[in-house]
Amino acid sequence: MNLRQRMQAESYDGYTYAYPHKTAYRPLDPPIPLARAWAEEPKDRLFLYTHLPFCEMRCGFCNLFTTIRPAQERVEATLAAIARQSAATARALQPGRVAQAAFGGGTPSYLSHAQLERLFDGLARDWPVDFSNIPVSFETSPGTVDAAKLALLRRLGVDRLSLGVQSFRPEDLADLKRPQPEGQLERACASVAEAGFEVFNIDLIYGNAAQDEAGWEFSLRQALRWRPQELYLYPLYVGKLTNLDRLGRRPGERRRSLYRLARQLLLSEGYQQVSMRLFRLPGLRLDTDYCCQEDGMVGLGPGARSYTRALHYSSEYAVGQPGVRAIIEAFCQRTDFSLADYGFALDLHEQNLRRLLKTLLRGLPLDFDPQLPQLVELTELGLAQSSPFRLTPEGLAWSDTIGPWLYSQPVQSAMREYELR
Repeated sequence: MNLRQRMQAESYDGYTYAYPHKTAYRPLDPPIPLARAWAEEPKDRLFLYTHLPFCEMRCGFCNLFTTIRPAQERVEATLAAIARQSAATARALQPGRVAQAAFGGGTPSYLSHAQLERLFDGLARDWPVDFSNIPVSFETSPGTVDAAKLALLRRLGVDRLSLGVQSFRPEDLADLKRPQPEGQLERACASVAEAGFEVFNIDLIYGNAAQDEAGWEFSLRQALRWRPQELYLYPLYVGKLTNLDRLGRRPGERRRSLYRLARQLLLSEGYQQVSMRLFRLPGLRLDTDYCCQEDGMVGLGPGARSYTRALHYSSEYAVGQPGVRAIIEAFCQRTDFSLADYGFALDLHEQNLRRLLKTLLRGLPLDFDPQLPQLVELTELGLAQSSPFRLTPEGLAWSDTIGPWLYSQPVQSAMREYELR
């Protein structure tokens, strides 16, 4: 389909973040030594990302690589494997400087105080990083934070705290299969606000079947009570093997009108739009887009991806709990972390296409000519402007349709052939 046909069909199927998509990854034969993969890469501004695949619950919409309420023995074994991986990766890369760090998952705040301290201390030994002097982002959920843990994270160097709220309405949370005890969201937001992180980010989801404009506006205004420096707004997608998929649920039909309502409200409240999903107050010292798909990102942990200009690599990916647990088990038993054995090699065309997508979908002007005929269609549909070429506000609204439309044929074919487990 051309783009107009995709738009008429409401082709709105999933988030466009990294490119190529993780379902295009395959075993690398032969495996590639990390020292060789990183030999020509700049190593003076690395992004260190650590993935902790643990959660206290599985939300109905979630297709992240995570497992639920693991035994402490499994958590400890995973942390031990991450420590081995960290040391081996640092030896292979010979890093110059880590310029930013992030901890995601899963829910990193699932870890205990002692486990968090051990994790940060180990990374600081392996890598040239001072967490107190670089931007550090940390993902949390309302049920896993309290004043003491937040104080610990501040002391460890975290300055951006992201809270996965999803909705302030119990009806929405029930529809999303994300139960929250009464009062938990309020207590969590209050604790984060009092802790004084430089950036407080709130994640919200819109578009469940029972949600209307009034309910969505209520949730937005409840979030605005805390004046978070950032808000990430995610349209609901129902991915394969998620709990909502198993229940036969589908998103509602109002996602675009809900997006536009949110955009208008947040702009009127002084927020700036950075991408389709990210809205930010101006004037932040930490003017960093914490999307974990940057070239120069070193991923640690099962499920983490690493990005050089010509190679993206990771462990395998799964959504179903048996598949996730099997991958974590294999990661814990691994002894050699000096090789990349699963990923995607990018030729020059794929590198340019990745650069195009990352630039356009962040609302930035293109600073190079990718010579793609599709760009003409974007301007004809009023989704992009020229001189300089960039998406219009309406184009940003269609980011998750434009992105897959621009994927290369080899990537699209690999994604279609991928068997999710």
